[in-house]
Amino acid sequence: MVQFKARPPILLDVNLIHNPAVEPERIPKPPSEAVVDCAVYCQGERIPGQYTYSAALEKVHDLEALGQPAFVWVGLHEPDEHQMQMVADAYHLHPLAVEDAVHAHQRPKVERYDDTLFLVVKTVNYVPHESVEMAREIVETGEIMIFVAKDFVVTVRHGDHTGLAALRTHLEEEKKQLALGPFAVMHAIADHIVDSYRWVAHAMEADIDAVEEATFSPDTRTSIEPIYMLKREVVELRRAVSPFTEALTRINTDHQDLMCKEVRRQMRDVLDHQIHAADRISSYDEMLSSLVQAALARVGMQQNLDMRKISAWAAMAAVPTAIAGIYGMNFENMPELAWKWGYPAVLLLMLSICGFLYHTFHRNNWL
Repeated sequence: MVQFKARPPILLDVNLIHNPAVEPERIPKPPSEAVVDCAVYCQGERIPGQYTYSAALEKVHDLEALGQPAFVWVGLHEPDEHQMQMVADAYHLHPLAVEDAVHAHQRPKVERYDDTLFLVVKTVNYVPHESVEMAREIVETGEIMIFVAKDFVVTVRHGDHTGLAALRTHLEEEKKQLALGPFAVMHAIADHIVDSYRWVAHAMEADIDAVEEATFSPDTRTSIEPIYMLKREVVELRRAVSPFTEALTRINTDHQDLMCKEVRRQMRDVLDHQIHAADRISSYDEMLSSLVQAALARVGMQQNLDMRKISAWAAMAAVPTAIAGIYGMNFENMPELAWKWGYPAVLLLMLSICGFLYHTFHRNNWL
């Protein structure tokens, strides 16, 4: 008889068992992965060399000690909490503003923490498409948060569009704007974003004109879906653009002490352009609301015409149906049953009545 030896029990380490409730420890990412560009500017000139965000600020302090005004511009793209907190510790940013900078979907606003301004701006981008009927999205939005003080500018961008690399290059080539200090960089970014508002509004005007022409064209049937889609995109655009007017107004009225006279003049000009863009987008919203009402009225008219045609054809079909129903009763004493021409006469009667009805309905524009 074969005997089997009992195996010892297998002990499992509970730490090796997958537990979805226990998340693995996340390794914090270094801030350098979120830094798009970091540069020191002195009197409009970019100081050569590669700097970290902390070394750049030390370089600015060294230049200021020598009597040379300078500032640092740090550009970040979608930093996580750890990355943003490291930059915030180096530049002494307020925790509430840092929290808003990490978590996107903020309303355009401006807040002041001592001598640091925190500006939230919505960015917009026009998505090219062949026609409104085939488009799934027309406007996409993002955000840019700006921390600005006397010796630094920190920009935090969320979204893949409206990058600031081209703007930075343009400012470095001109140099005159950078010589005005970090608040001039804030003006340049705000002006760049407001220009994008105006460009997107101009691009959407072509879509609105195309839908308006199709709505009032007599040779096409009205489709309400493109109008609703444009209405949704314009509402999204208006929510991104309109609140920025209040933020710019507060900058020009409540925080003038932080900016020099030339930058204040430039910010007033940006405010004028912003008001123009917001008013234009609001007019699009009102225009599309009127267009929806007109399209609904035309759809109702089309439905009335269709019902009239259906009713006319049903009336004409009722005549032969009624006559055929009478002669289908199979009674013996029915008129003209024994007449040789009875069947052709009944068919001719049906055609005559139907022809008369068709002529009457057609004359009254029912057919």
